[in-house]
Amino acid sequence: MSTPDQPAASGATAPATKAAVTEEEVFYEGGPHPMDLVFGLLAALTVVGIPLAVGAIVRSLWLRFRITDRIITVKGGFGGRTTTAVSYGQIREVRSVSRGFGLYGDMVLLIKGGSALEMRSLPDYRRWRDLIEERCQGSKPSAQRSNKTGFAS
Repeated sequence: MSTPDQPAASGATAPATKAAVTEEEVFYEGGPHPMDLVFGLLAALTVVGIPLAVGAIVRSLWLRFRITDRIITVKGGFGGRTTTAVSYGQIREVRSVSRGFGLYGDMVLLIKGGSALEMRSLPDYRRWRDLIEERCQGSKPSAQRSNKTGFAS
């Protein structure tokens, strides 16, 4: 019997290449942009801005993004218990809007089944939008890429 440090004596090699194939390349893993929280807390100085501050606090505590070479995962909800994952082949359209003086932005991924995945206060959102559109390009005609920003079609 072999130990994990020693190869099997039967001449069979461990499937090391299979493990390398299944690993995902992580492009981004983290939460919303920190300035979203700063702007929210500044808005709390007015009574009208208190709901904005609460939203920014909740996002900073529980919202997490993970963008890999295969899927996009968003964890959110109360305590970060809700997880939504979308593969690039399921995305029909990407819409984005700049926030925080262009430091971060919101992105909506429209899914082929008619649903949508929102990514709020995403840092460096232009880079991620371009990456997602590039990876989805094979599944849609290039004529649909004309509207790169804004939620209006």
